[in-house]
Formats: sequence, C-alpha cells, structure tokens
Amino acid sequence: MRTLIRSAAAITAVGLALTPAAALAAPSPSPGATTVTKAGTSFLTATTVTAGQPVQVGASTGDHLYWSFRADAGQVHEVTATVTFPKPRSGASTWTVDVFDGLRRRQACTAGAQTPTAGASATSVALGCTLRRVRPWAEPWSGDPLPGTYYIRLSVTDLPEPDLGLPIDVEMLVGATDEGGASGDDGELAAPLVPNTRAGTVLSAEPTPEPVADEETDLTGWLPEAGSRWVWTTVGGVLAAVAGVVGFGLTRRPRRP
Repeated sequence: MRTLIRSAAAITAVGLALTPAAALAAPSPSPGATTVTKAGTSFLTATTVTAGQPVQVGASTGDHLYWSFRADAGQVHEVTATVTFPKPRSGASTWTVDVFDGLRRRQACTAGAQTPTAGASATSVALGCTLRRVRPWAEPWSGDPLPGTYYIRLSVTDLPEPDLGLPIDVEMLVGATDEGGASGDDGELAAPLVPNTRAGTVLSAEPTPEPVADEETDLTGWLPEAGSRWVWTTVGGVLAAVAGVVGFGLTRRPRRP
C-alpha cells in the first residue's frame, strides 16, 4: 500500500513538473502562409518575414543569416530554428540565434536553447528563443523591448576549420502570442508594502514640558576654554609681536653722534 502511494506521489510530482513546459507550445505555421526561401547577410539586407510564416533556406556553414519581423505592443514572440547537416562533419559545432531590436540592441531570451552544441555525429540541431513581452512604452535608458522591427541572426560560433563551408539546411519560424497592449506593470496596491508595527499612542492632553536646569555661572565663565582657537590666536599674536621687536633691534643701524 505504501509503495502504491509513493508511486502515485512520484507520478503527480512529475506531472506537475511537466505542466509548465507543456504550456509553452512551439509555434506552428499559419495556414496558407508562403514559405520564405532566402535570408539576408546583414541588418540592411535582412529578409522580412511575418509571424507564422515558415522559412526554409539552404546555406553554408559559417554564413550569418538575417531575418526581420514586426513586433507590436503586448506580443510575446518565440523564434525556433532547426539546422540540418546533409554531409558528415569532423567535429562538434556551437550555433546561436540572436534577436535585436530596431536600435541593434540584443534582446535577452527568457526560454529556449539559444546556443546549443551539435556533436560530430548529430544530423541536426534545434535552437529557440522566447522574447519578453513587448511593452508600449519604456524609459529611454532601459533595454525593454518596444514596438518596432526586430532582427534575427542565425550563425555558428565555434566549429572545426575543416567544416567551414559545408552545406546546411535551415528551417526557421517566428510565433507571436498577443497578450494585450496594456503594461504588465500597471495595477493597484491593495495593502501597504511595510505595515506599521509600532503604532503610537493618542495624547488626550497637552504634554507638560520638563523644567530646564539653570546654568551655573561664575567669574571665569567668560574666559575661553583651554586649547580653543582664541587662545592659540592670542598666543600666536603675542609671539609675533615679540619676534618683530627683537628682529628690529638686531637689524637696525646704530646712530652716529
């Protein structure tokens, strides 16, 4: 009986662990969308694609492939790519998919295998990047994603030199989920962030001021304290006067009769 309970608990834990992953479904091509068969080689020549439009291109290992797409406020975009190796390779290679905004600022990925490594015997490698939700506004100094044109760059970052230039087949797809244009930071504060745990007491009458003790005065109260700047200033002035008189007596010429 205990074994069955433990098994059921384990199955439940596994199911709970897999639930968030299952919620992030991979993007699928839009019905009737035209397949794009080319890619750019820089930001200026990036091929424009739309969400749900599949991409299938042939390239060479070492090429930098660029695409661009339009992002509106409230959307969450997910980029998936698969690189297939028709010919055998001599070693492992590391691939990366980067997304930049209109100001060429690299946007962080919240999920997905952004820089996977394909072994020497692997026939393909899958890449992915889920962007943050596009915000309708942001501070000028922040790097938050804003509406506009975004750029995708697919490239290889590490590979053996003999594999440079080998043919590859690339499949890429951009998915978009609209979550509304309102800012996710908007809301109302239902309770104080730091509750007051030391409340004060209500005064029913005016408080009575405490009596002030009379200061003791004597005849020497007007004299400055020993070591004060007034004492040192006075002593310095006297010494300067004495030095002046002595110096004058030593340097003056005697009068002739």
